[in-house]
Amino acid sequence: MKKTFYLAALALAVCSCGTAKLASHAPEKVAIVAHRGYWNCPEAGYAQNSVASLRAAQEAGFWGSEFDVQMTKDGIVVSNHDKEYGPEKMVIADYTYDELTRYNLPNGEKLPTLDDYLVQGAKSKNTVLVLEFKKQRTDEATIQLVDKTMEIVKAHGLYDPSRIIFISFSKVACERVISKHPQFEVQYLMGDLSSGKLKKKGYTGADYNAAFYTAEPALIGNLHKKGLKANVWTVDSVKKMRKLSAHGIDQITTNNPMGARELLGEREERR
Repeated sequence: MKKTFYLAALALAVCSCGTAKLASHAPEKVAIVAHRGYWNCPEAGYAQNSVASLRAAQEAGFWGSEFDVQMTKDGIVVSNHDKEYGPEKMVIADYTYDELTRYNLPNGEKLPTLDDYLVQGAKSKNTVLVLEFKKQRTDEATIQLVDKTMEIVKAHGLYDPSRIIFISFSKVACERVISKHPQFEVQYLMGDLSSGKLKKKGYTGADYNAAFYTAEPALIGNLHKKGLKANVWTVDSVKKMRKLSAHGIDQITTNNPMGARELLGEREERR
């Protein structure tokens, strides 16, 4: 997920909510989502969004493993966070898949296609796939990415709400899934929609930066009152995890999943 913070939306939250403390209503269990897979370990070769990082998350038994999808010039859906790839900073949308694969990931893997990724994803029912649609250059391209992705998901036998959920900063991507595939969980990342607006538009939860929950103390409770999930990205500090887990967060997306596991202990949600 993006590390860029959206100051305008946050400013609105700060102005409306002040600096009050988070309300305390901790859930019985908190799910851990490995951000870009459990990449920060020798087993994954420290390669984000790699097949090995997904495998490591599955083997560790984390509730979820997050990854990102982009689309190449020739319409191949690949697993990569940034819009650029490789040491030459090749813009994925401007190059064919074959051109991009002149470079490997840090662990030696070929740039994974979504097909490659889901072959591994299908091997474990215990780790939910948390798929982030990256915003493309145009709304049309974003919709094409969503539609291609859903066909690939079906082809791998993963068209199942218990196996995969969807997140995005793009309202176009999220609302395409909501309209065409309403049975699936869809969480919005940007942070500029209230719990009421999320519910009205058909979202199933918010996956917001931690600062939004701090700036708007009632947000977690408001989401829960609407029947929505509260996920948070990307929290690596155990101190911040402790505060959020004590105040009602449902899911923690983190580059430090083992730290989250040590903190939560028996409160860690597992499948």
